[in-house]
Amino acid sequence: MSEKVSASQVTIVPWSESDLELLRLINAPEMMEHLGGPETEEQLAIRHKRYLEISGKGKGHMFSIVLLPDREAVGSIGYWDSHWQGEHVYEVGWSVLPGFQGRGLASSALQAAISHASSEAKFPWMHAFPSIHNPASNAVCRKLNFRLMSECEFEYPPGHFMQCNDWRLELAESPSAD
Repeated sequence: MSEKVSASQVTIVPWSESDLELLRLINAPEMMEHLGGPETEEQLAIRHKRYLEISGKGKGHMFSIVLLPDREAVGSIGYWDSHWQGEHVYEVGWSVLPGFQGRGLASSALQAAISHASSEAKFPWMHAFPSIHNPASNAVCRKLNFRLMSECEFEYPPGHFMQCNDWRLELAESPSAD
């Protein structure tokens, strides 16, 4: 296993035009194993456009995960508005490239995304839905104090159903400005 990195060596950067190549790397079969398989180039272009526009629409944020000091893009993370079991929540998802997995990057990036979402004070809950067959992503949820709510069937991508764990985190409320 590669050496762990400290949280100070990981940052999240708003998704940009230049991140299309990162999205292509994330689309590798081994990266998409738990998510219904790789997407076509046309599907990637649509996803990339959605990632670029999400912040401007006020519906969430997408980021590249960047390893410092070299500013190397090593994955993606984002959260977006979702509706789950009758509630408006944030849904969060992430991917870390194979050569960088197991070093604590996902946990550090997720902590940064949680802080970002908390500062918006839009929804009280953030949910993650990793496949029950993805021990690494489930471990990240556990490490960051998400609460395992239940196992569930989740549709992702559209038309593909998978067994997931529903992890929930209460977001810190921002102090009101009186």
